[in-house]
Amino acid sequence: MITAIVLIQTEVDQINEVAEAVVKLDGVSEVYSITGDHDLLAMVRVRHHDDLAEIIPGHLNKVPGVVHTDTHIAFRTYSRHDLESVFSLGLPD
Repeated sequence: MITAIVLIQTEVDQINEVAEAVVKLDGVSEVYSITGDHDLLAMVRVRHHDDLAEIIPGHLNKVPGVVHTDTHIAFRTYSRHDLESVFSLGLPD
């Protein structure tokens, strides 16, 4: 699975509309409103790199109200859940 983190700048008055449209796109698992230079963060998860080209410039960038995107591709996934299961001794909490 390939994960891309897409930071999105929107028109100021269209943050909610953009978020609702982006989260409906195939491959987008979740969208967060965030602080800072960007308005939204979208998590895109696909099986092939070519799928990113279809989703991000092909659909996400064309959502009305999207001004700019900045895409970051994840190399590895680390999560507390994964690490806890690896080091678990099977003892009750």
